[in-house]
Amino acid sequence: MSETTSGRGFMGWIDDRFPATKMWKEHLSEYYAPKNFNFWYYFGSLALLVLVIQIVSGIWLTMNYIPSGDRAFESVEYIMRDVEWGWLIRYIHTTGASAFFVVVYLHMCRALMYGSYQKPRELLWIFGVLIYVALMAEAFMGYMLPWGQMSYWGAQVIISLFGAIPVIGTDLAVWIRGDYVVSEATLTRFFALHVAGLPLAIIALVVAHILALHEVGSSNPDGIEIKQNKDESGKPRDGIPFHPYYSVKDLVGVAVFLIFFSIVVFYMPEFFGLFIEAPNFEPANPLVTPDHIAPVWYFTPHYAMLRAIPDTFGGVLVMGGAIAILFFLPWLDRGKVRSIRYRGLSFKVALALFLISFVILGYLGLQPATGLYTILARIFTAIYFGYFLFLWVYTYFGLEQTKPVPERVTMK
Repeated sequence: MSETTSGRGFMGWIDDRFPATKMWKEHLSEYYAPKNFNFWYYFGSLALLVLVIQIVSGIWLTMNYIPSGDRAFESVEYIMRDVEWGWLIRYIHTTGASAFFVVVYLHMCRALMYGSYQKPRELLWIFGVLIYVALMAEAFMGYMLPWGQMSYWGAQVIISLFGAIPVIGTDLAVWIRGDYVVSEATLTRFFALHVAGLPLAIIALVVAHILALHEVGSSNPDGIEIKQNKDESGKPRDGIPFHPYYSVKDLVGVAVFLIFFSIVVFYMPEFFGLFIEAPNFEPANPLVTPDHIAPVWYFTPHYAMLRAIPDTFGGVLVMGGAIAILFFLPWLDRGKVRSIRYRGLSFKVALALFLISFVILGYLGLQPATGLYTILARIFTAIYFGYFLFLWVYTYFGLEQTKPVPERVTMK
């Protein structure tokens, strides 16, 4: 045994070759997080949990799934009816897809409330939005794999939107499909991206997101930097080690989450047609169009924005802009105060309207594109984008009336 490992046992041997203990200390036992985390801080760890659930359940599904035009739907039925516990694995995966967006939307909502995108966390926010974009692509491609009616026609509608882009649109749509229409070529390439390409990208972005978080430190409900107030040993006075305090606390959140998750999986896996639509229990038929084509619920806010604009290209721009504008949020908000606790009433009202508009757009995206629904979609699309314009004007010209921010974190 070498001198470096003598007396340190097996972990000493590991640490000489891989920084296991160093990583444990830097990212868990000696990573100090603010001691006033509240309910909103559960959703980051829950998102990581759902990612693991999706990867594990997805691996098991691929063992019996066949990505071919004439066997895909049949293989899903085989998983549901003949594979031992196949129905459970599939419902875990479909429920997990929706659960992923639930926790991610709530995680992003917390960032908006407490200004977690402001300096020095701009790159942390950008990584988060990139995860969101990759997750949308992953979910869209996974939604097509059952090769049911809604899967087929949803893909047909969404991919055709790329054809509205001037000059390159037609060729781009053909390149994405791998054919002139949605076909087995589309299914095969979407399967490859869904099970390999995009999961690797999401995992890499999650690692980058966590590393960026631990570099700049976690935000907190007061919007105070705990690193600026340290004791004699160099530890934040208002911080506590993530492990065991928050790791144990997160286990409570995990337990509660899994209870609700299990209720959906075992008692309402279709969730009133929001998680799995009725047309998707019918095999894809290019000759029969469903009465009402709508994407799965987590895409409906952007789908409502798309339909709110009469011009197809304009709708694509608005839909894409609704996502792209999130990347610029750290520079649109020039407020001196981070947390909603100490920001002005106008900011609180604007943020509430923004969140309400997003929820209502989600509802409108599920409805037929009739007159009243279209008018409402235009109004709430304007409110959605108006929030970002208001935020820039409100903070750039110093119009915000803020409350005094305490010097140390509070436990309220």
